[in-house]
Amino acid sequence: MLSQLKIGALLSYVVLALHNLVGLLYTPFMLRMLGKSEYGLYSIAASIVAYLTVLDLGFGNAIVRYTAKYRAEGKVEEQYKMFGMFFLLYCAIGVVVLLAGGVLYLNAENIFDASMTANELARTKIILALMIFNLAITFPFSLFGSIITAYEQFIFQKIIVILRIVLNTATMIVLLSLGYKAIAMVVVTTLFNVFTLGMNFWYCKRYLKIKIRFAKFQWGFLKEVSIYSFWIFLNVIMDRIYWSTGQFVLGAYAGTAVVAVFAIAIQLEHMYMSFSSAISGVFLPKVTAMAVRDFDGKAISNLFIRTGRIQYCVMILVLTGFFLFGRQFIHLWAGDGYDDAYIIAMLFFVPLTVPLIQNLGITILQARNQMKFRSLLYLVISLVSLGAQIPLSKYYGGIGCACAIAGALVLGQIIVMNVYYQVKQKIDIVGFWIEIVKMSIVPAVLTVLTYYVLQQYALDTVAKLVAGIIVYLLVYLPLFFALSMNSYERDLILKPIKKILKRA
Repeated sequence: MLSQLKIGALLSYVVLALHNLVGLLYTPFMLRMLGKSEYGLYSIAASIVAYLTVLDLGFGNAIVRYTAKYRAEGKVEEQYKMFGMFFLLYCAIGVVVLLAGGVLYLNAENIFDASMTANELARTKIILALMIFNLAITFPFSLFGSIITAYEQFIFQKIIVILRIVLNTATMIVLLSLGYKAIAMVVVTTLFNVFTLGMNFWYCKRYLKIKIRFAKFQWGFLKEVSIYSFWIFLNVIMDRIYWSTGQFVLGAYAGTAVVAVFAIAIQLEHMYMSFSSAISGVFLPKVTAMAVRDFDGKAISNLFIRTGRIQYCVMILVLTGFFLFGRQFIHLWAGDGYDDAYIIAMLFFVPLTVPLIQNLGITILQARNQMKFRSLLYLVISLVSLGAQIPLSKYYGGIGCACAIAGALVLGQIIVMNVYYQVKQKIDIVGFWIEIVKMSIVPAVLTVLTYYVLQQYALDTVAKLVAGIIVYLLVYLPLFFALSMNSYERDLILKPIKKILKRA
């Protein structure tokens, strides 16, 4: 089991690296092959179907939790009966997806008629139908992926994900090179999704010997699971409203070209968030036990500040680097016509940095079983964001939509949550921000100086852009290491290097 955990953790970083590598290398090729209009169509349909994924209702997480619980208690038959119950539930959800998707499909003309041509609308409906079918069959068979996670079979799970990324991308490149467009992309994605679901089912049956029992429906147990899943479900809704409504609203009011630009910014936002999740995945697993042992002590605040500083070391480098070089990067990476994606991405990156360096707070709330306030707050703020997106998108396009999302992030995830952490959770937020401000002096000074230096140079080729980034890193990293990082943070870098040198 230890090897499963260690190798699984390593493969998680391989998956993360592949996702970002594919995003950086494959996306510009795809954009040039599809064109703005076709990519916009794809993004609009994907954002619509993303709403239907909330119908999981948080059950996937519940399956993992209760399977692990029953395994620890040695309750094998209870597991099999639970699997049967969830399989039936997911089949019902799949039917709901088909019905809801059918309604969306039939009303596509009413939603997008003002911003799409007849040809664009026809292709959007085909893409939408394929994606709805894909999602409908995913729900029942997603049960087996959750079982594999609960049984901690991480190696198989991650290898399948890696194979899917590599093969899916390679197939897409071939088809796009042959002249196929967005519809072919959705067909390929559906086929590989069916392959993944089939492999999970086969592994559960062949190696884990999983059985599904269709016994009397357990209403009492379902009520217990539903209470557990509810707050997870609210968080999923918030996430979808934040990051999926933009394409939908812009598709209705601004057209496919604007959606394509916005979608690029959303992709960059996902990459930005992944830097924080990679770090938290290393530092956070031990937090829950500590939080439970020391609810009111200073240790929680100290840990909150320590992990926040470590995450900030990476996030501020990415943020300042993107501010300085992002505009040129997007122009060279995505091509002409995507310049607004830089502004939109910056509107996301700046307010997102705060919750990303404070995500230890989520673990503390989970340990204290106090997620209710955060979940309800985020739901309300995301609805406020949606309300603001409609008029701002109509009059100011993608930048207006991004302003609505950024404003909601500032209000909810920065102002309100920081007050809540300080007042209700007794976390030293004032001390946290004092530390962050001290760390920010070197990056702020270097960013200002570099900005004015870059005004004298045109980084209009890949070679010049890479050279500029390298020079910036050569100046930034030593200064930040010496002046912004404390001894604990420096040891995190120096100790592994010393061990490697000793072995060599």
